[in-house]
Amino acid sequence: QVQLVESGGGLVQAGGSLRLSCAASGRAFDSDPMGWFRQAPGKEREFVAAIRWSLGYIYYADSVKGRFTISRDNAKNTVFLQMSSLKPEDTAVYYCAADHYWRGYDDMWEYWGQGTQVTVSS
Repeated sequence: QVQLVESGGGLVQAGGSLRLSCAASGRAFDSDPMGWFRQAPGKEREFVAAIRWSLGYIYYADSVKGRFTISRDNAKNTVFLQMSSLKPEDTAVYYCAADHYWRGYDDMWEYWGQGTQVTVSS
C-alpha cells in the first residue's frame, strides 16, 4: 500500500521560507513522477511543481517560478519543495502527489498525501 506523508508546513511571515517534505512508502518512485499541488480556501486544487527524475524534467507553475524549488532524494524515496519569498497568496494546503506515469498539470495523479497547511501572514 502506497503512502505519501507530507511535513514541514506552518505559519511564516511574508518574505519568509519553508521547506516541505514528502516521504513515500509502499513502493519506490525512483523514476516515476512526483509533485506538489495546493488548494487555497474556496479554490480548486492547483499544480505547483513536479519532477520527472528519469528524464531530468522539472515543471513549475508560473506563480511560483523563481521562488520555489522541487528536488528529490531517491535513496530516501522523498521529494522536497523549498519555498522562498513566500506571499500571502501562497497560503494553502499543500499536497504531495505521485504516479507511475506523467499526468500533467491536472490533479488526476494516482497517489496523494493528506496535505500540510502553509499559512503566510502579511
